[in-house]
Amino acid sequence: MTIWRGMQPLILASKSPARQALLRSAGIAFEVVPAELDERAIELASGLSGAGEIASLLAREKALAVSLQHRNRLVVGADQTLALGDQRFSKPAGRAEAAGQLQALAGRTHELHSAVAVACNGEPVFSDVSVARMTMRPLDEAAIMAYLDAAGEAVITSVGGYQLEGLGVHLFERVEGDYFTVLGLPLLPLSGFLRGRHLLAV
Repeated sequence: MTIWRGMQPLILASKSPARQALLRSAGIAFEVVPAELDERAIELASGLSGAGEIASLLAREKALAVSLQHRNRLVVGADQTLALGDQRFSKPAGRAEAAGQLQALAGRTHELHSAVAVACNGEPVFSDVSVARMTMRPLDEAAIMAYLDAAGEAVITSVGGYQLEGLGVHLFERVEGDYFTVLGLPLLPLSGFLRGRHLLAV
């Protein structure tokens, strides 16, 4: 069932299954056109260092890039960064790096900065950054290895080596922030924007 009232569906500039599932569950019609960008090069060229600023920049650049190829369409870009104090993490390159990230995060509180941006015809029309504070329980090496064994290849698909909607839930003792922010798409502010454009029936 859909509550979408637009003449054409949204375009989601992301391959993320979690983001797609959130939009689908919310009854928002969309199609996927991933943005093919060198995110690290954009980040380095920007000179930005704040986790929220970088997430916002990358979400905007993804939306803008795809919107230039699809005229008169609303394009949603999203990005998420993980910050442990002044240290920022990217997606782990493999199991060993995922283990290292989990060791660094264990017993500490980190922040997930999730950004969403909407563009049309190469112009930004909306953006938002939401933050979730994640407190991971203390983990010894045996617990980390057991988690990595159970989670398999999923550990390299998300920054921090975990997915809260899956086995990663067992790593945490407290989460402060909404579920959508944790999954990488601030759905409440995005829905508010779409509602303001009279694109949602509810």
